[in-house]
This record gives sequence, C-alpha cells and structure tokens, in this order.
Amino acid sequence: MAQVELIMPKMGESVAEATIIKWLKKEGDKIEADETVLEIATDKVDSEIPSTAAGILVKRLFNEGDVVQVGKAIALISTDATAAVETKTEAPVQKTEVVATQTTAHAPSAQTIDKNSSSGKFFSPLVRNIAKEEKVSMQELEAIQGTGANGRVTKNDILAYLPTRGKQAASGTNVAAVSEKETKVEPQVVQTASVAKDTAPSHNKPAVSVNAGDEVIEMDRMRKLIADHMVMSKHTSPHVTSFVEADVTNIVLWREKVKKNFEKREGEKLTFTPIFIEALVKAIKDFPMINISVDGNKIIKRKNINVGMATALASGNLIVPVIKNADMLNLTGITKQVNDLANRARTGKLTPDDIQGGTYTISNVGSFGNVMGTPIINQPQVAIMAVGAIKKKPAVIETPTGDVIGIRHFMFLSHSYDHRVVDGSLGGQFVRRVADYLEQWDLNREF
Repeated sequence: MAQVELIMPKMGESVAEATIIKWLKKEGDKIEADETVLEIATDKVDSEIPSTAAGILVKRLFNEGDVVQVGKAIALISTDATAAVETKTEAPVQKTEVVATQTTAHAPSAQTIDKNSSSGKFFSPLVRNIAKEEKVSMQELEAIQGTGANGRVTKNDILAYLPTRGKQAASGTNVAAVSEKETKVEPQVVQTASVAKDTAPSHNKPAVSVNAGDEVIEMDRMRKLIADHMVMSKHTSPHVTSFVEADVTNIVLWREKVKKNFEKREGEKLTFTPIFIEALVKAIKDFPMINISVDGNKIIKRKNINVGMATALASGNLIVPVIKNADMLNLTGITKQVNDLANRARTGKLTPDDIQGGTYTISNVGSFGNVMGTPIINQPQVAIMAVGAIKKKPAVIETPTGDVIGIRHFMFLSHSYDHRVVDGSLGGQFVRRVADYLEQWDLNREF
C-alpha cells in the first residue's frame, strides 16, 4: 500500500511551528489533491493545509491544539484507496491497540500543568507531558529560562534541566543555568536563584467573583495570543516612554493639496500613516541603535528596516503586518504597502510572512481620537512609537516682524523603549528627530 506523508509546510520567514486548530477530515475520509485537510495557526495568522495527494486519510499524527514543528509529518495518506479501506476494516484490533497506547502515554498524573502559567509563560503539549511524567511542578517550570521563541520553554530546555534538579537547589544557581554551550538563553540574562526569587512576581492571580447578571466571555484565540505577548513583553523589557509634540501644519496643508490628484493618478488613498513611516525610517537611519534586538548579553543590530504597523480589526483585536525594507521605498511605495496590508489585515487575507520580521513598530492611536499613548514594545524589538490625533491649537509664530498668535496643527509622538539597551538620551533624541522631519516638511514637495 503506497503512503505519503502530509508535512507541516514552511509558512514564512522565521516561522518554526504552528498549532493545529481544527481537523476538517477524519481518519478513513477520502481526500482529493489540494483539498483542505486541516486548519492551523501561526502567531496571529490562520492558514489551511491542503492535501498533496489524492487518496484516503489513514492516520492523523497530531491532535487539535498540538504544536507541530515545520517539516514534521502531520498525517498519513494512502494513495491506494482500495487497500486503505481494506486495512481499516480488517484490522480494527490494531487501531484499538494504538489508541490504548496513546491514552496511556497521555494519561494525566495527579498534578496539573496548565498551558499558560500565571506569569504568562506558554508550555507546549510535549513540555507539559514531560513535566507530568517527571513530576516537575508548575513552580519549577516557571523558573526554567526558555530558549524558544519569546522565551518559550522547549523540549531541550526541560530535558537539560532534569539531571540538575537536586544540584540546582543545593548550589543556589538558577535552574536554567546550564552550560552556555548547551543552552542559548533568550532573551533574559541568567541570574542566581536568590536574585530571581526577589525579582520574580510572588503574587497569585487575583480571585475574580462572578455576580448575578455578569456575562462571562471566553477569549478567542487571537486575544489569548495578544494577552500572552503583552505580559511577556512587560516581563522582558523595562519600559520607558518619552513624549514630543510636533507641529505638523505643513503636512496637513500639503496632504490636503495633493490627495485628490494622487488618488486619481495611483488609485490609492493618501493617509497620514505613510508620511509618519517615512519620517520614522529616516530617523532610524540616523539612529541605527534603535533598530536592534537583545539576545541574552548580546545586541543584534538589524541590517534591514522592517516597519510593523499596528492595525485594529473589526473584532477588536490587533495585528501587526510588516512593511519589509521600508527604507528602500519612496512615499508612493510606502503608501501602496500601507493600504495593501491594512486591507488584507481587515479581510483576513494576510499570510504568515506578512507579520514576520519586524524591527520597529508604529501604532496610530490618533485614529481612535487619542492624543497620546504609552505603547508596549512588540518583542523582540526594543522600541515602538505611537502617533496621536492631530489637533488645532493656538501657537506663537515667529516672523521677521515679530511674534504673532496663529492656529497650527499639533500632534504628540509617544516613544516607548527598552531601558536595558536604549537610554533616555537615545530614546529622547530619536523621537525628537522624527518630529523634526515632520516639522520640516516641504509644502512644495512634488509627489
């Protein structure tokens, strides 16, 4: 009987794994080539996996909710339909034995290992199963420094920890302080147990009562991912925010003058966002140490300038598509990228690669009428900027004949940065430079 493996495909740059959301086919179902077999999720983007061959689905190798590495087989498909049906009907005992074995292997122990810890750490099904079998407590899992994406504890992390369990407590070293040759710590610095105990949150989750008339709403998958990512970011980076108010009168007047002709010529609407991104990119080129990431005690200086733009969805959730190599685009190119990504985000047509590889993020809180905000860093980046609503204000204007009072358009820029690697001097100069580029806008600029 000929069988082919259905492989978890590579879905974008730096995407190493995906979660199975839903199987659309059962074992024994007939499948056509290119027919969707299951739905998966990677970070914030959902995708469908089609069959690579026509035949019968004879085995699903993972369950819904399992996290699967890219390149792993997720199902077996028999291309000999007749043989597949005969195998299914003649060997029911074998199938029962497999199910029994799986049930035994995954039988829960007395202790409970939750998918997410109180501090926001995520533990994969494989890590939780190892923890149950080895009687590793939730508290011990919390203390392990993960080397996976966003500090996630991997299989290798927990296996490296097991032989040192007793020794770690006696020596007073951190449970994750395995040899640096064996474990690459990201993004936290290894500490002694005494320091970790003092700095780690010691409080429990607050008890929440449900009163008569209250409505309990289950978070959807995207909201859970956002919540986990935000908690992780605040635990990872000491946030500092600097503010600058910019006079953007020239930009407002220039956009009003050119937007109709631009839309007629390019078939695109000209919003303020591409203008802000252009100024941001110029400032990043002036201050390249804003365009970095932290890997343990190392700083990774990024070559590419990939700007993420936080985009609100109709569901109330948030997604951050990325404009790749934004420094290589002119204002027209940035405008087309902004409009395309925003439209595909709101219609659910982004690909996994569209949200990968960002090196700096901008969030337009002004679109909600807010004058400023204190945005949370999109890890593993080290900074993020929020642009507020543009408001008319009276201002003192210097002229050759003296100062006069006039009406000007002002906007606040809020710059949050990781104080581990970005000091107030750099963080403050950077946001000031963005404001300078906006204020120096040429009213006669050709577009």
